[in-house]
Amino acid sequence: MIGYLRGTLAEALPTQVVVEAAGVGYEVFIPLSSFDKLPVPGGEVKLLTHLSIRDDAHVLYGFMTDGERDLFRLLIRHVSGIGPKIALNVLSGTTAASLRAAVAEGDVKALSSISGVGKKTAERIVVELKDKLGDEPVEPGSASAKSADDQKLADAEAALIALGSKPKDAQEAIRAAAAMLGPDKPVDELVRAALQKGK
Repeated sequence: MIGYLRGTLAEALPTQVVVEAAGVGYEVFIPLSSFDKLPVPGGEVKLLTHLSIRDDAHVLYGFMTDGERDLFRLLIRHVSGIGPKIALNVLSGTTAASLRAAVAEGDVKALSSISGVGKKTAERIVVELKDKLGDEPVEPGSASAKSADDQKLADAEAALIALGSKPKDAQEAIRAAAAMLGPDKPVDELVRAALQKGK
């Protein structure tokens, strides 16, 4: 098992990064909650990782905090019907603290508003994680604005497209979210607002 990956951030997209370590470029899938915590490309980064081994591929998933990785593992190991892709969608569509609160309160509506999560899946998340999540909320990390507003909007659009939206729809949804929240909001908040509006 690979516990973490430390190296140079070579490339960064909202849902995937490339980390160069010892001359090897590792492709790592990340949730939006980790994207805004990344350093600028060229900087050193440490990602906590989870290795998923399939018949056709070994896939690395990366997280900037223990809380994100712990929730990811709980989702894929304890909720039937949730694999790594949907688990990343869950972490991209809400904060760790909000996810814990939704499970604790049995808020199926909030969970089913996340892209890729239907009502039945949301109900399974509540039922199967209720006794596994501690009472202590996980504080979401403070996101920092590292790029110009235009780049941030482009990153948010790319994230929506990666989550299944058509390019034109993604552009319109992100512009509407930016108009509502303000363009200085972090990428993950813009994407969440766009996903909520599209429901």
